[in-house]
Amino acid sequence: MPRLLADLTPLRVSPAYRRLWASLGVTNVGQQMTSVAVGLQVYDLTHSSFMVGLVGLFQLIPLVGFGLYGGALSDAYDRRIVGLITAVGMWGCSMAFLAQALAGGGSVAILYLIVAVQSGFFAVGSATRQAIIPRLVSPELLPAANALGTMTWSLGFTLGPLVGGLLVAATGTVTSAYVADVVAFAILVWAMWRLPSLPPIRIDGQRRGAGWSSVREGFAFLSGKRNLQMTFYEDIIAMVFGMPRALFPAIATHWYGGSIADAALVLGLLSAAPAAGAFASSVLSGPLGRVRWQGRAIVISIIVWGVAISAFGLVRWLPLALAFLAIAGAADNVSAVFRATILQAATPDEYRGRLQGVFTVVVAGGPRLGDVEAGSVAALCGEAVSVVSGGIACVVLASALAAKVPSFWRYDAHQPVP
Repeated sequence: MPRLLADLTPLRVSPAYRRLWASLGVTNVGQQMTSVAVGLQVYDLTHSSFMVGLVGLFQLIPLVGFGLYGGALSDAYDRRIVGLITAVGMWGCSMAFLAQALAGGGSVAILYLIVAVQSGFFAVGSATRQAIIPRLVSPELLPAANALGTMTWSLGFTLGPLVGGLLVAATGTVTSAYVADVVAFAILVWAMWRLPSLPPIRIDGQRRGAGWSSVREGFAFLSGKRNLQMTFYEDIIAMVFGMPRALFPAIATHWYGGSIADAALVLGLLSAAPAAGAFASSVLSGPLGRVRWQGRAIVISIIVWGVAISAFGLVRWLPLALAFLAIAGAADNVSAVFRATILQAATPDEYRGRLQGVFTVVVAGGPRLGDVEAGSVAALCGEAVSVVSGGIACVVLASALAAKVPSFWRYDAHQPVP
C-alpha cells in the first residue's frame, strides 16, 4: 500500500540533508565491513572468542564517556565544525586499520587501540549528526528524515557484513575491507565539508556551556521516571545477554566453515542476517503506528528476540540459523521503534536532547557489553552454551522486570507518562 512507502521529500528539498544521508549510508556499510575484518583479524591472531569479545569493551569505554558529552559539545560549538573534526578523526582511524594490515597485522593491542579511538570519535560525531538534521529539514519533515536514516542504517548492517565477508573470502585478506572503509569515510568527510555553517542558537544572548552539569540535569530528570527507565533497562537486557555477535567468527569457523574463505563468507551472512530482518520489519512497519500498548509490545518483542537467539544456538543448518537471526533482528527493530517513540512522546522537549545522549549510549554500548559477556561465557563453557543461555536469560530477565514494573506493561500511547 502507498502509505507503507518511505517519504522521500527530505531528499528532494534539502541537498545538504541528501548528501549527509547518502554519505552516512555508504559510511555505515564501510564501518560494518571493518567490523567483520577486525573480528576475523583478532580471532585469527588469538583463536579466542573472549579476545574478540574484548573488542566490544574497548569500544564501550570511550563510547559511554564521549557519547554523554557529545550532545553538550555540539550545542556549544558550530555543529558543522564538530561533525567535520569527528569525521576526519574516524577517517584517520580507518587509514590506521589499513596501515596495520599492510604492515602484517600481528598486534591485537594495536587493533584494540584503534577501535577505542575510533569509538570516541564516533560517539561525539553521532550525537552531533543527529543534532544537525533538524537544522537541515523543516520540523514537519523530521519523521520522514529519521525514517530514512533508520532504513539506511539497517541496510548498512545488512550489506556491510555480507560485502565484507565476500571481499575477504575473494581476496584472502582483510586489507580489501579496510580499503573500502577508507573510501567510504572520505565521502562522509566531503559531505560534512559541504554543510553550511551551523553555529549554536543563542537564547537571550547566552552561550550554552559544554560542561557535565547539563548532562547531570538530564540524569536528574530521569530519576523516578520508571517508564523511560524501562526503555533503557529492557534494551540492556536484550543486548547484554542475547547478543552473540562476538561469537560469530568462532561459530562460522567451527559450526559452518571449512576453509578460511568459507568461514569469512559464513561470518558475513551471520552478521548480516539480523540487520536483514530489521530492514524487512522497517519496510513493513505500517501497522506499528496503530499499536496503543507500546510497553508490552517492547517486552514481547524482546522475548521473541531471546527465543530466536536460543533457537539459533541449537541448530546447525545454516539457512535455518540465518532465519532465526533474521527473526531476532526483526523483533529487535520493533522494540527499537517503540522505545524511541516512548522516549520522544513522554519526555519534555527541553530534556529530549540529553536523554537522546543516554539513549545513544545504551543502544551503542549494550551490544559491546554483550560482546564481553558472550565471549566470557564461551571461553568457560563453549559457544553453544553461551548463545543458548544468553537467549534464555534474556527471556527470563525481560519478563521478570516487566512484572516488577507493571506501569510499563500498562503504558498507554494515548496518554504518555514518563
